[in-house]
Amino acid sequence: MDLVPALEEPLKKVVGPATAKVMAEHLDLHTVGDLLHHYPRKYAERGELTRLADLPLDEHVTVVAQVATARILTFNGGRGQRLEVTITDGSGQLQLVFFGRGIHKPHKDLLPGTRAMFAGKASVFNRKMQLAHPAYELLKGDPDNPADADEAVGSWAGALIPIYPATAKLESWKIAKSVDAVLPSAQEAVDPLPPSLRDGRELIPLPEALLKIHRPQTKADVESARDRLKWDEAFVLQVALARRRYADAQLPAIARRPSEGGLLDAFDAKLPFTLTEGQEKVSKEIFDDLATEHPMHRLLQGEVGSGKTMVALRAMLAVVDAGGQAAMLAPTEVLAQQHHRSITEMMGELAEGGMLGGSDQGTKVTLLTGSMGVAGRRQALLDLVTGEAGIVIGTHALIEDKVQFHDLGLVVVDEQHRFGVEQRDALRGKGKQPPHLLVMTATPIPRTVAMTVFGDLETSVLDQLPAGRSPIATHVVPAEDKPHFLARAWERVREEVENGHQAYVVCPRIGDEDDDPKKAKKKAEEDATAEKRPPLAVVEVAEQLTRGPLSGLKMEILHGRMQPDDKDAVMRRFAAGETQVLVATTVIEVGVNVPNATAMVIMDADRFGVSQLHQLRGRVGRGSAPGLCLLVTDMAEASPARARLGAVAATLDGFELSRIDLEQRREGDVLGQAQSGVRSSLRMLAVIEDEEIIAEAREEAVAVVSRDPDLEHLPELRTALDALLDDEREQYLDKG
Repeated sequence: MDLVPALEEPLKKVVGPATAKVMAEHLDLHTVGDLLHHYPRKYAERGELTRLADLPLDEHVTVVAQVATARILTFNGGRGQRLEVTITDGSGQLQLVFFGRGIHKPHKDLLPGTRAMFAGKASVFNRKMQLAHPAYELLKGDPDNPADADEAVGSWAGALIPIYPATAKLESWKIAKSVDAVLPSAQEAVDPLPPSLRDGRELIPLPEALLKIHRPQTKADVESARDRLKWDEAFVLQVALARRRYADAQLPAIARRPSEGGLLDAFDAKLPFTLTEGQEKVSKEIFDDLATEHPMHRLLQGEVGSGKTMVALRAMLAVVDAGGQAAMLAPTEVLAQQHHRSITEMMGELAEGGMLGGSDQGTKVTLLTGSMGVAGRRQALLDLVTGEAGIVIGTHALIEDKVQFHDLGLVVVDEQHRFGVEQRDALRGKGKQPPHLLVMTATPIPRTVAMTVFGDLETSVLDQLPAGRSPIATHVVPAEDKPHFLARAWERVREEVENGHQAYVVCPRIGDEDDDPKKAKKKAEEDATAEKRPPLAVVEVAEQLTRGPLSGLKMEILHGRMQPDDKDAVMRRFAAGETQVLVATTVIEVGVNVPNATAMVIMDADRFGVSQLHQLRGRVGRGSAPGLCLLVTDMAEASPARARLGAVAATLDGFELSRIDLEQRREGDVLGQAQSGVRSSLRMLAVIEDEEIIAEAREEAVAVVSRDPDLEHLPELRTALDALLDDEREQYLDKG
């Protein structure tokens, strides 16, 4: 039975095929329900005008303002004409420009004193902000007397004019008119919240919320509608996640308990250091999970360098002790090889089980990647199927059909966001019973985002750095304002090298990508119009440093387009201390461990995200000498980019930085990463601001699901879930 026919009506039947086509292509809106959930991004008040002073550059904007002056100018010896109109609000002025034949109608309409809504892309011409050929809708009548307003204003209810997220092809007021056409259907909206929850939290019914968000009479209407719609999003998502957790808890798994005096004990006995309290605590959480008879689903987040690999390795050894195998999945070959190297080094002779000189308690640690030779690959596959290899480390190659395990007991996934759901599921399907799952991420995720994106995983956090890790000092180097600071930065690099240490120089671009002259020309033109130079490139920077401030030092370059063998050779020479300065792209962001590297200079640091800068910085200060990270930028002191860099310099706390990052970028892209390209279902909920709602919604969801796992008594909630969990989103939630 279909509960929502009215909301599933295709838009083209209601708003006409032309408008529906633009809505589908540019706004991803297809049904009446989609449009009802396309909420205004803000509201303009008739009495007070939108602030022109705050217009964002290069964005499609809608403003309500009054015409101050309008004049026609001629150019080209009188052959060309343009109309210049100055509009004003309390906060500033803005110029509108119309050219050619398009000037006659606006010249007639836009007389001084006229009020209108204008929409267009804000650009800068001759250092002044302007809108070229904006679309406009006149607002006649007395602003203080709504009854006197004409039809254009009348179509926006009350005193608040909704401004919708729009596109160049479809202005906000045209969207508003389409919303008017579908608004009666809001009465048919099925309310997913159980009545007891709605009444207990004094939330208004869904049809009323939809009406108030689109056509509010007062600001209080907007608030009550937002409160309600945020709860819908948080609750439905948390119910979906709670049902995943519930279903997983019903699955059977083999309990894996480490045996006394086994491999894990032997490994712990030869560790040259003691584990941090954090590592002990997280290990206990993991061992408790492994000892249960349903599959562990745990997210291990840790600061850069907090020793996640050590915790994961001990979990793998416990599973091998218990007779199972453990597989570690890495996103790239370089990282798989690095993990293989560091794990075999940590284990020593314990990694040579069954080999001459190996330990009796040992096990074989096998590497499996796509670029291995035929013989090596055949041997690796044999090691897995016979159970000879207790631990296997590999890339996507592990997922192929040919790969079979003797008894897969634990899957460790490194760098969560780089793996799709299907890949994890394929690997889990290789166990006789569902294996335990440990997901590691080095990008710290604030608790609420973790609850929203990874809500089906229990979370463990490592926030202490192991003993022996040194502090990292971070400074912003404003190269444009203070060139002598940059000169000093290169002196500091020299000093570090003279003291026997090594340094990284990181650039945003490789520099050999301009092989395609068309692309290069287009890029240069774009940069020129935006008045910014192209990002600095590894190849050019290395050349300038060799000839200039770092001449005489042993320098090499490293980037993603080099052959895997060449990359490895460069990394090996750097790790061995043969290379003093490595000029690289962000390929070094994850997993590179060179304790002797103490300095890092990040060029054009403003072109990297906050979390990425934090990841990069984690590559220095890994030994006993203190680390130094210099963020070089040409951005002006007052710019948001400089504020971002200042935030990175001010704290080493990755969780704090990830909050700042999210507040600036909004969570769309964080959720987007986890949802593998699925449009975020969060339209109203802001993961950081609405922490309390998410936490409360999670509690409510757990209670509902434990009482009624199949939601038999809540058909409306089931309907809402089905709408949220179309095939793609179902897969997104099918992470475990």
